[in-house]
Amino acid sequence: MSSMTQHEHSSGPVAGTRFAIGAGVNFAFVVIEVAFGVASHSVALVADAAHNFGDVLGLLLAWIATVLARRIPSSTHTYGLRKATLLATLANAVLLLVAVGGVVWEAIQRLRYPGPVQGAVVVVVAAAGVIVNGASALLFMRDRHHDTNIRAAFAHLAADALIAVCVGVAGAFVWFGGWQWIDPVTSIAVSAVIVAMAWSLLKDAVASVIDAVPAHVDYGSVREYLIQLPSVSEVHDLHIWRLSSTETALTAHLVVPWSSCAPTFLPDVCKQLHDRFDIEHSTLQIEAPGAAQPCAQAPEDTV
Repeated sequence: MSSMTQHEHSSGPVAGTRFAIGAGVNFAFVVIEVAFGVASHSVALVADAAHNFGDVLGLLLAWIATVLARRIPSSTHTYGLRKATLLATLANAVLLLVAVGGVVWEAIQRLRYPGPVQGAVVVVVAAAGVIVNGASALLFMRDRHHDTNIRAAFAHLAADALIAVCVGVAGAFVWFGGWQWIDPVTSIAVSAVIVAMAWSLLKDAVASVIDAVPAHVDYGSVREYLIQLPSVSEVHDLHIWRLSSTETALTAHLVVPWSSCAPTFLPDVCKQLHDRFDIEHSTLQIEAPGAAQPCAQAPEDTV
């Protein structure tokens, strides 16, 4: 038997200073937004602050992920601590859902018992939110095509800039039209967007924690590629799972005659799995056909 593992990491982490700047600026804005939201009686501003706090957690998570990706594996953690980023994502999603529940409850109470909202304050703070979130998104624009963590941060911050626009429009309606009810309604709408994003994050995190095949990898296509390799007669014990939010691993048994294996067979296959399917860690075990003792992992119903 023979096996080989290819270790290919992402194109390189974004400088920690960018994560620090993004997280610091957004956290400062969250504090300001909560203060002005409470002072102006705007539930919409508080809801947007809850969303922006999710940005801070997301940026910190991405920052931690870049640090963990550089940790050297040990005898007790042979893959390092990459999986901790998935657990952090799971906790992040749960916290977001809990926070949104509180905001929605407050918005419903505000609809039942309306209070005065200072529309001018809402407009000014929301405009600041557009600037903060837009500028933060620009920090991650350059590398968004090379790292899924960075791409998620960019998309999240860009979406928040658009949400801030919606909050500002609601504030304008209150300011010029006196439509006090539109503020809690907007907060509920913003909360719905947060729930949708948090729920999607929660599903992905749970799937990753239980070692589901990542969404960007087609299991059938990977299996078809392996079975069509020259002289490969069978593929079994094929497993594909996430090591972290940015790395995917694969293990498989290939039945192929030893005489048919060129010296470059394993490294070539690992490279193709990386280039075609974005699988960074591939471990392949070669088995000779007609072995006296068949592989215990050959049956499809065997783990």
